Amino acid sequence: MRFDVAVASSVLAMSLMASAGPLQALRRLIQLAENRLESHGAIYFMTNEPDENVIMTASINGDGTLSLVNAVAAGGRGLHGVATPPGADGLFSQGGIQASAQGQVLATPGSNTIALFSINPKEPTDITPLGDPVSSEGEFPMSLAFNKAGTRLCVLNGGAVAGVNCFTVDKTLGLVSIPNSLRTIALNQTTPPAGPPGTASQITFNDDESKLIASFKGLAPAVGFLALWDVQPDGSLSTEFTKMDTLPGGSLTFSLTPIPGKNAFVSTDPGVGFTVFDLDDPSKGSVIPIPGQGATCWSSFSAKTGNFFLDDVSTATVTEVHVDDNLKASIVKQYPLGSGAGTIDNDVATINGKDFLFVMAAGAASVDVLALDGPGKARKIDSMDIMGPARRANIPIEPDSLQGMTHFLRQ
Repeated sequence: MRFDVAVASSVLAMSLMASAGPLQALRRLIQLAENRLESHGAIYFMTNEPDENVIMTASINGDGTLSLVNAVAAGGRGLHGVATPPGADGLFSQGGIQASAQGQVLATPGSNTIALFSINPKEPTDITPLGDPVSSEGEFPMSLAFNKAGTRLCVLNGGAVAGVNCFTVDKTLGLVSIPNSLRTIALNQTTPPAGPPGTASQITFNDDESKLIASFKGLAPAVGFLALWDVQPDGSLSTEFTKMDTLPGGSLTFSLTPIPGKNAFVSTDPGVGFTVFDLDDPSKGSVIPIPGQGATCWSSFSAKTGNFFLDDVSTATVTEVHVDDNLKASIVKQYPLGSGAGTIDNDVATINGKDFLFVMAAGAASVDVLALDGPGKARKIDSMDIMGPARRANIPIEPDSLQGMTHFLRQ
């Protein structure tokens, strides 16, 4: 069976005319035809447009390449911090959109709200709203974190009302606030926040989920830091947080990617390169410069290679990093992805026993795919266009507004 582009375009046009609003219903961008049978999962990212935020989904094919499939209204407007000069990464953060494999759910911010979606485990590009969007209890929700079971979701708010807040994931009601989990933190910021320096960065749990951790960038003379709250069995948080300043030489504490088997994290730092944080013994941490880096802000881990992959939005370069059992870090190799690509959020998925790195190239309005053939052996195999299909479907989109990257594998 061959895919008829003309027929598909006609069907898409009719579906758009029949919908109550341009972005109020699930809409097919590309019929996968035979490729749909080969789908191994989906990636998700956001248009983050100021008039309406839209979640876009792409199928992950058996060879790691991508096929753009759906667009779904996120239930709010996109968010953009104030940067000079303006550019990619309006949220100044990592984890703006998150999927839970065990919970089979997806969450995303919009305006000052958070929306929850159910993921079809057989067709992961199909997502359905769960309940109504709920208030984040802040003004600029910028990073999200599920627990491993996907039964709880926490949000990091930036802007003038900064802090964290947590919810129970209810498959009928959607997101339900967890009592005694709303905690504020003084950042002396505005809404929208001005940055990136001086803004919130990412929220996550530690491995045993006893701590909720948020990272914050420094604004000279202050340095970046981590805030750690104790998590109680009912999901409530300690009243106060423990503060861990970044190590000497670091400043703009950004991403938080866990180091397997350790109570430690790799954290990008666009002021220097990256930091290794050891939560058990801070003295074992280190700040590692990346020569020639411009703004290294996002990171992910590849289990198959045992290495981390860090994105630099300024130089459009991916840096591969190894951290040994003693938490000593070293740069393995660098991979330029092209001037102006605007490489921001990234994520790693394992397909047919092999790892693939998906990189949001916001400046080029595309998603780059790197096959991770082994340590130091990454190679670019695909670049999925976003702009063309979005325009054909009348979805407003600006390259620098694109944000986020997370995945879900077919079950």
